[in-house]
Amino acid sequence: MKVVVGLSGGVDSTVTAMLLKEAGHEVIGITMKIWKEGRYKGGTKDACLSPRESEDVAKTKLLCESLGIPHYDFDCSDEYEKVVIENFKQEYLSGNTPNPCVRCNSFLKFGVLPNLARKSGLEFDKFATGHYARIEQNEAGRYILSVAADKTKDQSYFLYRLNQQQLGSLMLPLGNLTKADVREYARKAELAVSDKPDSQDFYSGDHNELLETPDREGNIVDLSGKVLGKHKGFWHYTIGQRRGLGIGAGSPLYVVELNACRNEVVVGSVTDTIRHKIKINSCNWVSIEEPQNSLEVSVKVRSASKPIPAILKPAGNNIFEIEFPDGVSAAAAGQSAVIYDGDLLLGGGIISIPEKD
Repeated sequence: MKVVVGLSGGVDSTVTAMLLKEAGHEVIGITMKIWKEGRYKGGTKDACLSPRESEDVAKTKLLCESLGIPHYDFDCSDEYEKVVIENFKQEYLSGNTPNPCVRCNSFLKFGVLPNLARKSGLEFDKFATGHYARIEQNEAGRYILSVAADKTKDQSYFLYRLNQQQLGSLMLPLGNLTKADVREYARKAELAVSDKPDSQDFYSGDHNELLETPDREGNIVDLSGKVLGKHKGFWHYTIGQRRGLGIGAGSPLYVVELNACRNEVVVGSVTDTIRHKIKINSCNWVSIEEPQNSLEVSVKVRSASKPIPAILKPAGNNIFEIEFPDGVSAAAAGQSAVIYDGDLLLGGGIISIPEKD
């Protein structure tokens, strides 16, 4: 089988290419370029959007040479700017908290990149990446997505917006491996990336740089509207944030709301961050058809959070209400709520204006 592998220069995608080649597949490496020189400053963090991209691409080409596979890179910077950065800016300045990695995966990494590879003349049967998740096909012929064997590295949350066509053409060779397995495999193969740190964010610099918005003074207020302090723009804060508020109180304060219209940051106690109901829209159903009845499920409202028991209720027009009997902390509008049944990823959607009980 002819397989193209999306290579980032990290240990996961590199081992993915090696495993596929050892399995007898004809492997081709492809890399998505998204950095526009001079557009942003960037920083030193390991991230997808980084001024070190050209250096990483060069190292990836050398890795492919050592593996004996061809490598091609494709400029996706214009699409990335339109689809990911502009959405990031719009959402943040509306008081929401977007997830650029989810958006990048569905539109670019699993969409634009393989499509550009085909348009360039590359012919292949499957597209593969180093994500930790598992794909199977059920008896009805539907492709289903499950969490990885290594739950501490599971990345299914970031893949919930993939459609059936994308899943059907995708291979995830690391789904049944642990991160320790992958690093050990890389060390035995004497790969230079065997100990390379994982990327920790989508942007290597200060997120505020992407917003291109000058500071604007506003009030930090409590739930009654009492002014407790000042800030330099609500977009510098996130729901659930505790540190860096710059105000003193008898007990810890947390950001519970961002009011874009009034440029206000609303704070409260830790219990004020707890919600028992949220709504999600723009839903995508992966392993099942759109539910028509209530379901007992578990839900992740952030990629790093643990699934929380919940009840999913259809509300019409691809909108669903999620009830959390035990509550959920710091659910933020704009983030993704991803829905599971055990290890099976059912689908998910974008959190819209969580309703306070």
